[in-house]
Amino acid sequence: MKQVVQSARSGQLALKEVPDARVRPGHLLIRTRASLISAGTERLVVNFAKKSLAAKARARPDLVRKVLDKAKRDGIGATMRAVMARLDEPLPLGYSAVGEVVEVGAGLEGKFRNGERVAVAGAGLANHSELSAVPENLCAPVPDDVNDEEACFGTLGAIAMNGARLVEAQLGDVVAVIGAGLVGQLAAQFLDLAGCRVIVLDYNAERLKLAADSGAELVCDLSQGDPTAAIMDLSSGRGCDGVVIAAATESSEPFDTAATIARDKATISLIGITGTEFDYRLFMKKELSVVVSRSYGPGRYDPDYESRHVKYPVGFVRWTETRNLEESVRLMSRRRDHRLQVEQLITHKIPFVDAEKAYDLVLNNNEPHLGVILEYDTIPKEKSPKLRTPISVSRGGSSSGKCILGVIGAGNFARTVLLPRLKKIDAVELHTLVTQRGISADHSASSFGFAYSDTDESAIFENPNINAVLIATPHANHASLTARALAAGKNVLVEKPLALDRQELNTVIRARLQSDAFLQVGFNRRFAPLAVQARDRLAAAGGSKYVLLRANAGQLPEDSWQNTAEEGNGRILGEVCHFVDLARFLVGDDIKTVQAAAAQVSRGACDDLTVSLNFADGSLATIAYTALGDNAYSKELIEAFAGGTVINIDDFRALTVTAGGKQSKVGRSIEQDKGHAAELTAFVEAVASGGLAPASEAELVQSSFATIAVLESLQRGARVDL
Repeated sequence: MKQVVQSARSGQLALKEVPDARVRPGHLLIRTRASLISAGTERLVVNFAKKSLAAKARARPDLVRKVLDKAKRDGIGATMRAVMARLDEPLPLGYSAVGEVVEVGAGLEGKFRNGERVAVAGAGLANHSELSAVPENLCAPVPDDVNDEEACFGTLGAIAMNGARLVEAQLGDVVAVIGAGLVGQLAAQFLDLAGCRVIVLDYNAERLKLAADSGAELVCDLSQGDPTAAIMDLSSGRGCDGVVIAAATESSEPFDTAATIARDKATISLIGITGTEFDYRLFMKKELSVVVSRSYGPGRYDPDYESRHVKYPVGFVRWTETRNLEESVRLMSRRRDHRLQVEQLITHKIPFVDAEKAYDLVLNNNEPHLGVILEYDTIPKEKSPKLRTPISVSRGGSSSGKCILGVIGAGNFARTVLLPRLKKIDAVELHTLVTQRGISADHSASSFGFAYSDTDESAIFENPNINAVLIATPHANHASLTARALAAGKNVLVEKPLALDRQELNTVIRARLQSDAFLQVGFNRRFAPLAVQARDRLAAAGGSKYVLLRANAGQLPEDSWQNTAEEGNGRILGEVCHFVDLARFLVGDDIKTVQAAAAQVSRGACDDLTVSLNFADGSLATIAYTALGDNAYSKELIEAFAGGTVINIDDFRALTVTAGGKQSKVGRSIEQDKGHAAELTAFVEAVASGGLAPASEAELVQSSFATIAVLESLQRGARVDL
């Protein structure tokens, strides 16, 4: 399919051929019929991407602080790789479109039907692309008498409607709208439909005329002087009951104007991005309230609502972003005499294949414009053969002495850690990359040298030429994808965790017992050079061992996918597992019992706990994992004691051995080495040679089982015997 993408590094736009979007549970797969270029918002996005790295830093000092924090913790090299990977990620453009349903995802049967037209919303979802997969709560049916060109305004309508709602206007209220762009025009119409007396202010005479024709009672050309007198005349000297700021400017002038024309105790609703300095005395004397509109409405930026289909109780949240989207397109219906009229806002209709010309018009202001629509050829096209590996084409097989690799998932960790290292290994052939989004698959495949990209895992599982699979998706589907890969006879390296519960773990074990392929889990620390040295010295010391592993993990963002049941299932399964496996590796014997205790959770998920592991040879290990510390402090510390020897590994940069009254630094490095490169190299070489798995599969399964037992111990408040 074709899609408009932009480079986050250079800002360059392109219409690219990428793998087709595919339906997922709770989503609709739509074939786009029309999409709207939101000139104001998309111009900001595109212009930001075009800035130099220094200019980006000046514009977003909050991101600079995050980069500096990461550099203190992980080192400059790792930080720069992460920053460059983020900048290299292509940006999908567009967020307001209309299309017809071509496939209904699981759980939506009967709610939507094939062929039905829907308005769709969402940055990164309702893209300028031939196909889009959009979650249920960002879709709204389109009335039969509303055409595609009108319906693609639905998202902009939801934005305007939410901003207008926040002033809580009533019948007969005088409400001003500052800014007569697309959102301002729509907000003015909504307020008029609600029975308000509407005033529109702008510097553009043509747009003001358009607002007047659409129902505004008074329009004020700000280039002609102070509008206060005219507004006071209209409002009988009281001023405006509410003000909606829909302008886009770095100046704080809209705030000054709003305060001047507002009545006592009025509400100012901010939709546009403007300067926010204001005259304290004027705001204080009138006791003005300022509210910032949450884009399309309640539910926006809430991953539970938008992506996981959670519903808000109507008694508490009357108007969600879904309802705003539905109401916007409903009000366009020609069954109403007094309706939302968007047709006069359309200035250009441009074929989708000429999208680059459309953006040139918008970005460079080559001619006056307002609503710029991309029109799509909706006739289905045959899928391009270059996006899927034909099974009949041979590119070598497992006997070629190479690891011919298919990769599923290209998130931040894969792009910054795994794929750059794999690209450097001679014995691997990067064959097919699969991700959920076609734009991501195409870009990452091109960046790292894959021969093919796709959005369907079958492109890997059903291809006999591929003899190994790397799974780097969110945690929730690790077990199912691993079982499918083993059933297809492919060697597997799956990022941790291997499974989320005993049932999933048993599914993987059964698949492995029935397969000739081997299994590895991304417990990379057991491959770290310092960890290997520590294990060997502990073994030489002999006898029982005591291992202490401390992780100063830091807080996750509240909306992190790692804490969601649908994707991550928490950091115990996703991160504590590393330290369980490292303890197993250092001790070198079976884990027999697991007991865990957690600190009182005051916010977020359970991130502060201790884990005690008892081993068959009498050894002990304690894991202290916490998110309560400062990120500037070292993240990981391992101390191991055995036979009069003490071993210390600090953040995988240095190893110190104390024995016989002497302390010596055995290894030291500026850059951390947590074993990722060695792990990937060992996996590739094992596949290429047809040899055994590079790490004991029984140990990896045991570490996975013990991590699941950590959760079970917390749930039961008791020790768990393995």
